[in-house]
Amino acid sequence: MKKLLLPLAIAGMCALPSLSNAATNPYVSLSGGLGLMNNSTVDGFSDAVEYKTGFLVNGAVGLKTEPVRLEAEIGYHRNAIDKAFGHTVTDENISIWSFMANGYLDYDMKDEGISPFIMAGLGYASVSDNWTGGSSSDGAFAWQIGAGLGIKASDKVTFDVSYRYFKTGDVTLHSDTVTTGSHNILAGLRIDI
Repeated sequence: MKKLLLPLAIAGMCALPSLSNAATNPYVSLSGGLGLMNNSTVDGFSDAVEYKTGFLVNGAVGLKTEPVRLEAEIGYHRNAIDKAFGHTVTDENISIWSFMANGYLDYDMKDEGISPFIMAGLGYASVSDNWTGGSSSDGAFAWQIGAGLGIKASDKVTFDVSYRYFKTGDVTLHSDTVTTGSHNILAGLRIDI
């Protein structure tokens, strides 16, 4: 984790001086929604683990300078496991803490009060398999891409709806190599400060 966070922190610090010279608007955001986890491949066995629909929440702080936004985001994802190797599973879930650096490109339609956007992010994810009485966890590189629509509610408040695809590198859980990725549908608020 330290090997990944240090380069991200340095990149962020290098970008701040150029942003500070432009007209920037800081903001905070909070979003949540549905997490549709892909079936996991385990040690080469496709669709070995199937998941129920889960949830995720994200919090972020960022800077906006037209038409670009840069932000630091922390997220929590959780999906209950439905089946493993064809057998029904109860009381077991996958949870993911994500630490992402995101970039957005907004197309501001000022007269309409809406702004479509695209986004991409890089970072680190801590993935845990949790069951009654224990857990197994590992960390990996993570990335995400997405698109959405910002709807102005007031001068300082924007309502966002978006889709994101989130993916981590392979992780080792219970000595098995496991793939994780999800399709996420989000709604949230962005507040200029």
